[in-house]
Formats: sequence, C-alpha cells, structure tokens
Amino acid sequence: MMHLPSRPSTWVPLLALLLLAGVPFIALATGQTFYIGFFARIIIYAIAACALNIALGYGGLVSFGHSLFLGLGAYAVGLASFHGVGSGWVHLALCLAACATVALVTGAISLRTRGIAFIMITLAFAQMGYFLFVSLKNYGGDDGLPIALGSRFGPVDLSSPASVYAVAFIVLVLSIWWLARLRVAPFGMVIRGARQNARRVSAAGIPVVRYQLLAYVMSGMLCGVAGLLLANLNAFASPGTLAWSVSGELIVIVVIGGLGTVFGPLMGALVFLGLEEVLKGFTEHWMVVFGPLIVLVALLGKRGIVGLLERLDAHVPKVAGPSASFEHAGTAANTLSAAEGSSS
Repeated sequence: MMHLPSRPSTWVPLLALLLLAGVPFIALATGQTFYIGFFARIIIYAIAACALNIALGYGGLVSFGHSLFLGLGAYAVGLASFHGVGSGWVHLALCLAACATVALVTGAISLRTRGIAFIMITLAFAQMGYFLFVSLKNYGGDDGLPIALGSRFGPVDLSSPASVYAVAFIVLVLSIWWLARLRVAPFGMVIRGARQNARRVSAAGIPVVRYQLLAYVMSGMLCGVAGLLLANLNAFASPGTLAWSVSGELIVIVVIGGLGTVFGPLMGALVFLGLEEVLKGFTEHWMVVFGPLIVLVALLGKRGIVGLLERLDAHVPKVAGPSASFEHAGTAANTLSAAEGSSS
C-alpha cells in the first residue's frame, strides 16, 4: 500500500499545488472568476521565482536584473501581436531566442565581476532594457502596448485567463520537477559547489564560469516564459515589467520561500502575493504592515518557509514501509540544504 508523504516540508507544498489545480473549478462554480486571474498571477510569479532560484539559490548569483527577461518575454508577445502575428510558437521562439541571447551577453559581462559589482551590473542592464522600451514610442512607449492577439498554440488559445491558468500551472509543475532533478544532477552540484567555494571547484579542473553562465542563461529563458504568460494574462506588455522593483520582488519571493529549495519559489509567491492582496483589502498603507511581516519571516527562518516546515519534520515520527525510500531522498536533500544554509 502506498503511503502519503508524512513530512510537512513535502506534503504542504504538494497540497498547495493540489489546491491550485482546483482553483478554476471552484472559481467557476462560485462565480468568483476574479480568482482565476489572481492565482494565475501567483503561478506566473512562482515560475519567474523558480527561474531566479537557479541563478540565486543554486548558483549564489545575486541577480537584480531578472525583470529584464520577464519584460523581454512580455514584449515578445506584444511586438509580434502588434505586427499581426498570433502564433504562440513564434512568440515562444522569439521569447527564448531574445532571452538566451541577452542572458548570454549580459551574463558573460556580469560574471567578470563578483559581489556588489555583480548586483549593480545586472541592475544596470535591466534599467537599460526599461529605458529602451520606454523610448519605443511606436510601440506605446511608457504607456505600454495592448495585445490584441493572444498566443495560439494550435487548439490552445491563451486569450482567456482560464487557458493561461491551465498552461501556467503545467509549466510551474514541470519547472518544480526540473528544479528537483537539476538540484541533484552533476550540473546542479557543480554550481552549488561553486556557490560554496568557487576556487576549490576550479582547482578540480571544472570551468566554473561556463557552468555559471549556462545556469544564468537557463534562468533567463525560464523567466522569459513567465513573461510570455504574464503578457497573455494581462493582454498588455508594459515597460513597468522591466523595472528594478520587479527584480526586487522576485528576490524577496525566493528568500521568503526558501533560498535554494525546490518548493521555495512556490511557497514564497503564495505568501508574498497572497499577503499583498489581503492587506490591500484593509488599508491603502498596506506596505507599512507588509514590510515588518517580511522581516519577521526572514528572521524566524534563514531558509524561509520551507526551512520552517523542515523544522516540523523533526517532530513527525518515522514511517516504515514503502514510503520510507521516497522520503529518504527528501531527508538527504534537506540535510544537505541545511548544511549549505548554515555554511552560507
């Protein structure tokens, strides 16, 4: 008989995913269709946070410029739609090509620096992208660009929030699965090792910068896919997507959820955007309350929400049986993560 996972750090995120899968059905049944768009936004930000987690959580690359890739993904849809192209495959190809090229160039330059300099140069590239799109008056300039043609992938048309939700949810599940696989793959071990001690990894004959650059490019491409979905959800591409504050929000989401953890981006997006929406309903000065809450979460657990859930794991009795091997992998990963977290 198959046992369900007993560890909170495993079943709580899985339960959250299960609830997210049911949101459209509940919203349609109750007539509260607003929640489809709201939770679709949470899912899209969770995908973008998953992308940032590759560079920041796994690789230790504090990028303050991932809003650039989010914006490129959005404008890949907006510009193609402006010229009458509604094919989702063309939008996706433009998005991936633009994000890969820009990430390769900016990453190669940024990785020549470390620490504060890396943060500032990635921020500078994002601001360059922001002012570039603001200056494109033919494409709306700072007013943004309405999208008349949503991305069409054969029979799947992303012109409605429900279809965007379904596609975004599938992309999120695949992203989390990929993050889990990448984490324990040799590639993931190299970039995580480089985060701890790049010189020691280089001494082993491994070209660290190449691995970090590849991680940065993969991170940028996945973030671009999130931007493509966001543009379809809003039917609008705005230079505001490229603003530095969006990069800051993504960093906060990853830190709140759990830096370098598999489920951290999902939990961080749920808490960050959920709290924001709830507090907005009480007061227009919601950031006065929101800021201290973020600080409190950060102080309670260095590894964010996932770290707090891992503390609860210690109070759960061991389960013997077929699930033991399933949870053994999670335990090993958690132990390694805790060791990394304490040493960083």
